[in-house]
Amino acid sequence: MADDERALVRLSILDQSPVRDGQTPGEAIRETLDLAQAADRLGYHRYWLAEHHSTPGLAGAAPEILIAEIAVRTRRIRVGSGGVMLTHYSPLKVAEQFRMLETLHPGRIDLGIGRAPGSDARTALALRRGAEASRGPRVPDPWAEHEVARFPDQVGDLIGFLTDGLPPEHRFATVRAMPAGDGVPEIWLLGSTDSSAACAAHFGTAFSFAHFINADGGAAVTRAYVRAFRPSPVFPAARASAAVFVVCADTEAEAERLARSRDLFIVRLYTGRPGPYPSVEEAERYPYSPRELAIVEHARRRTVAGAPEQVRAGLLALAADYGVDELVVVTITHDPKARLRSYELLAEAFGLPGGTL
Repeated sequence: MADDERALVRLSILDQSPVRDGQTPGEAIRETLDLAQAADRLGYHRYWLAEHHSTPGLAGAAPEILIAEIAVRTRRIRVGSGGVMLTHYSPLKVAEQFRMLETLHPGRIDLGIGRAPGSDARTALALRRGAEASRGPRVPDPWAEHEVARFPDQVGDLIGFLTDGLPPEHRFATVRAMPAGDGVPEIWLLGSTDSSAACAAHFGTAFSFAHFINADGGAAVTRAYVRAFRPSPVFPAARASAAVFVVCADTEAEAERLARSRDLFIVRLYTGRPGPYPSVEEAERYPYSPRELAIVEHARRRTVAGAPEQVRAGLLALAADYGVDELVVVTITHDPKARLRSYELLAEAFGLPGGTL
């Protein structure tokens, strides 16, 4: 691969802080910290932390806290949320958290925001309503019913608080997100649908399509975002990426073997049996039903697995299809050494500054 071809695509990382079978969530968080430091050494561009709640297989419930810890432990890599699930929170509070992070680590903070709950419906209700939701008769939550309609307003308010750009007629126009300052984190909308892309284009934010969640139509959605983009104080031009699940190993056979853990993890998740990330051996022993095999086949479309040359070719093709110059890599294996090895091989294949093994 020529140097100029490698330079066409930046590589970043999204870490969901997976909990392996036999591991505690605390150990998973410590693995996240170690992996972030390795990513910094290897030359990855960004390190994003996901947000999930009451999910036994994913330990990262508070990306804003992990961002602060990782930024202290690393030197140059950008650190951010992938993402904050804005529907649960006050835009002002999120703006203040990320203004503080940007003040502490100027020029290195990303604020990725999403609309998905990152949880089941009951947990989402607890996040929004807290103790209030546990009292009285169980009735439909009107706030939740309108969350999709309210999301663009929340995004607009968040950007306004971050940039001191709320219109004069806004009821919170005189409210300031502190600490005040010139620095603003990069603002990304994350999504797997055309509505998220349209929202990002309207507000002039960057956009990252979650190919690892939905491989159907992502390229068309991302290209539509670029066409519809409206320049803003945040970004003068469109900026887009795609997030993809990757397993890279020394051989294609080993990569395919490691990816079997994700097959079983996804099957259990999609059939209402979420749990820790299973071992390869457990996945190989599991008796998949025809319906479960169909789930595996569909999920494999969202995965790039193989030896370094194969993975590099697959990722370059994906980037070309999406029309993006950055890919956000999600890699989970049951063996933490295999996970690190995957990121090392990928860094070497793309010629990242620290990627020579």
